[in-house]
Amino acid sequence: MTGSTWLTAPRPELRHLFGSRRILLVLLLGGLVALAMFAEGVRAAILRVADTLQGVSTAHPVWAVVAALLFTALSAMLAFVSSAVIAPFMATTWGTTRAGLLLWTGWLLGGALSYAIGRYLGRPVIERLASPGLLARYEERLSHHTPFGLVLLFQLALPSEVPGYLLGLMRYRFLKYFASLALGELPYAVATVYLGAGVMERRVGLVVGVGVAMVVLSAWTYHSLHRRLAGGGK
Repeated sequence: MTGSTWLTAPRPELRHLFGSRRILLVLLLGGLVALAMFAEGVRAAILRVADTLQGVSTAHPVWAVVAALLFTALSAMLAFVSSAVIAPFMATTWGTTRAGLLLWTGWLLGGALSYAIGRYLGRPVIERLASPGLLARYEERLSHHTPFGLVLLFQLALPSEVPGYLLGLMRYRFLKYFASLALGELPYAVATVYLGAGVMERRVGLVVGVGVAMVVLSAWTYHSLHRRLAGGGK
């Protein structure tokens, strides 16, 4: 695929951009805070769930952590699973710092597993777990020699399962991949738990501020990634 093709076919790119789970996460949490503000019945139900989960965490602290890690790991591997579902409850149960560490650790675990699946199980398996068209689009532009900076941008711009499966398939060096994963997921982990806390605490300013920052970061990294790919990845 030539660089001009990338520049003259924006509609599929925009569809992938706005289909990103990271932007959907912001929209979902925005919807939750709106419900928390204007629908008292919904807020009461959310708070009851939070109280129940806190009770479970107190009674079974180890299993609660394991369950949170497994769910967040799956969210980093499967497009239809989102950490937005449990982020508010994680923030309430463990506080923003520990919840952020749990979320980040789960995403790192999921990313490492995605890489292993791509590397050792190969294309037939990963095409069942991620969009074959999306994988093919980036496979034409990346390789196991891709510079670390571009891989980090790739990690920041795309849903986390895509870099893991694709770079594993390409046999990109694992330590460089994992470093890009850790750096790329950290700001989203911090933002996600603060969004979750803002939802639970009705802190609309916090939710709007962090949400806008996440959207801007996602859009900027996505645009920068495709500009570099169109220029040959330099």
